[in-house]
Amino acid sequence: MKKQDLAAPVIRFNATRALVVGMAKSGVASVALLVKQGAEVRTTDSRGLSELPEVERTLERLRVPFELQSPGVFEAADLIVLSPGVPADLEPLEAARRRGATVLGEVELASYFLKGPVMGITGSNGKTTTTALAGHILRESGIPSQVGGNIGTPVTAMIDTSRDQQWNVLELSSFQLETICHFKAHIAIALNVTPDHLDRHHTFEQYAAAKARLFETQQSDDFAVLNADDPACVRYAALTKGTVLWFSSTRPVTPGISLQDEKLWFDYNPLMPAGEIPIRGRHNIENTMAAAVACRVAGAGREKIAAAVRTFKAVEHRLEFVRTVSGVDFYNDSKATNVDATLKALDAFAGGLWVILGGKDKGSDYTVLREPLKSKARAVMLIGAAAPKIREQIAGAVPLVEAQTLDVAIRKAYAAAQPNDTVLLAPACASFDQFENYEHRGRVSKEVVGKLEPKN
Repeated sequence: MKKQDLAAPVIRFNATRALVVGMAKSGVASVALLVKQGAEVRTTDSRGLSELPEVERTLERLRVPFELQSPGVFEAADLIVLSPGVPADLEPLEAARRRGATVLGEVELASYFLKGPVMGITGSNGKTTTTALAGHILRESGIPSQVGGNIGTPVTAMIDTSRDQQWNVLELSSFQLETICHFKAHIAIALNVTPDHLDRHHTFEQYAAAKARLFETQQSDDFAVLNADDPACVRYAALTKGTVLWFSSTRPVTPGISLQDEKLWFDYNPLMPAGEIPIRGRHNIENTMAAAVACRVAGAGREKIAAAVRTFKAVEHRLEFVRTVSGVDFYNDSKATNVDATLKALDAFAGGLWVILGGKDKGSDYTVLREPLKSKARAVMLIGAAAPKIREQIAGAVPLVEAQTLDVAIRKAYAAAQPNDTVLLAPACASFDQFENYEHRGRVSKEVVGKLEPKN
């Protein structure tokens, strides 16, 4: 898709014929905003309203019509707003652009009305944890903020609670960023960029370019916080007009923050020992460094940052400890929806793992899991639609157990596990073959674990 060049934000929507595509949370929030702005709003989705009962009630209350998605739905719209889950290169959208319609995403729409500075966080892995941690640090430091975006509250639903001197801490996915033009983050963070969503973006280069939009819209008074150890993040430094700050877990960097001798350092000033970070894994040290340097720019003091980090609790579905039963630990990392996230999860444990892999494939290469699984896993439990592909690519590295469903995988792993072993859900796949989303998958896993009886 070619980047759309808009001369100026369209901020008056009175009588504009608007179409909102995709009725997930951000789409519904966009509808409410456009109705409030006086637009003539229509809605569409590839699913019928019979599958979206809550959406149906909301649209009835707002008196907004709905039509099942088809090429004809797009033809009469002057403005088309896309939910993040809707590919921006659909042919009806390209045709709408050719006839002069404005096509934008929910985040871009929100940016015309959102008050206060933005801290925007992107990356293939760690976005949610870093966003939640940054919000926690700001709150504990007495700095007004609200958290949303790809985590929890859509940006369009944050407008009414936004204030001029209040930070908007936003988790931003490639789907949200590929359609921005005027949206700008005062502090933009890139944690890492590894292959993901190739079923949507087609190539790694296009995926990385979508995330690059966060830096291309910055101005000279803005700040970019980048991972000095990630080649794609390093390339983003040339795209921003703002001041670049770095974080690194391998070497000293300045200006920025680094891990040296298992301690975190702001340039030449100590922040805290890495061992005091309460969330598992080296990747979470990197997430902590990114959040810390961004919050330092936002005005938080070093002592406040360190104190806040010490009281932070792991985000649900992100290497979340669930329970110990008969000496066997259970961890829910349902958010590990790509191979790199699973690699990071494996790295957080010394061994004795029963790893649950599978779900909906995203065009991933699972062969890179072979060596870490061979060294740390007792077996892999295979579930979901991607199981045959994963089996083919990791066969011989580790024993494989055909489980098909998450319930069976957990129960088989528990039956075979010994005390001090760990059953780890880190699927390396999307959840949509068997679940509504990764949260649903994680909740189901915790429900199953919660019902396990101690062994005799």
